[in-house]
Amino acid sequence: MSVDTAAGMNLPGMGGMAGMNLPGMGGSQAQGGRRLLLQLGSQRAGADGPRAAHEIPAGMQMGPSLPLLTPRSASAPRGEERELPEGMERPRGRMLIYWGCGENVRAGQPVIIDFSKLSQGQMPPQLAARRIARPAGPSASRSRTYGEWPNAEDGKPVPDAASLRGEHQVRGNYTPEIRFALDERQDFMPRVELSAAPRGQAGALSVQWQALAAATGYFATAMGGEGEDVLMWSSSEVQELGGALMDYLPPAEAGRLVREKVVMAPQTVECTVPAEFVRKAGTPFLNFIAYGGEANFAQPPRPQDPRQAWEPLWTVKVRYKSTASLLLGQEGETRGRGGRPAERGGPAASDTSPPPARPAEPVDPLKEGVREGVNLLKGLFGR
Repeated sequence: MSVDTAAGMNLPGMGGMAGMNLPGMGGSQAQGGRRLLLQLGSQRAGADGPRAAHEIPAGMQMGPSLPLLTPRSASAPRGEERELPEGMERPRGRMLIYWGCGENVRAGQPVIIDFSKLSQGQMPPQLAARRIARPAGPSASRSRTYGEWPNAEDGKPVPDAASLRGEHQVRGNYTPEIRFALDERQDFMPRVELSAAPRGQAGALSVQWQALAAATGYFATAMGGEGEDVLMWSSSEVQELGGALMDYLPPAEAGRLVREKVVMAPQTVECTVPAEFVRKAGTPFLNFIAYGGEANFAQPPRPQDPRQAWEPLWTVKVRYKSTASLLLGQEGETRGRGGRPAERGGPAASDTSPPPARPAEPVDPLKEGVREGVNLLKGLFGR
């Protein structure tokens, strides 16, 4: 279960048009709301065609159950690596990479990637990137039988007042019966409220948000364009592209990245986007993520003794995030859509339940960062 609270985006001066879809922006970027992705994988085969459903608590306000349908074609699993869309031209120009919160950029910035040289396999020698470990969830390619929601037959939106609290049950003809319960600490995270205002005369922008009690850390990226150049900035204190970090992170991985000064600590409530980046990037588009905790269930539970053999009949992982986006103006104040600053709740940041047995898969941060930057900028500027 992938649980996302998307705050959406407000464009300065757009009034009631806030939250509209723009080219190049996914729904989680442009429109707010609560989002849920259910993925069920099994090595069993369903007789007479796979059938499964996730029975949900009444607080979801979405009926008694959500159908988990098997895709008709084995497309790329959601959230996994995809190639650039068909027909998209190879990027021209360069990518200029900045990082770090503060009014001014650090020494040695920006690192420049020339796309013409990149296509020839030439990488800038000073480019640094780290590999991010994330659990590999169920997918059509890794499971004998697979089902998901939302799907082609049922894609109704999750109500803003929906709650995950209560009993959950998964039934099907290719899965064992799965039962687990979520409490108030394992509900949707609160929305993030972003605001940005000029800081100093040089043009730096101070981005602020409310601390979320359930958050394990925060990360922000901003992207803009100058001519044919793509400009990218991340809130990391060390060089980091950031494309691989705009997704769910296990609490342990988020904690590691906080210690390495890549992810901002949970108590952080402000980050300044440097003036040089803001001036060159025009009207940068900022993406923000608050990483949440996890809830893990298994039957039978994992033994306390690691030497004891463990063959679970089923495992469940519920993971959380809260996201927001903001178009950064160069004058005045811009504000993103979100929840009240005093809002609290959501999943607990720490979880001692046994995790599912599937190992983490590393993500190529360079490929993620380049693809995300190119896709977004082409959409925003029509290139």
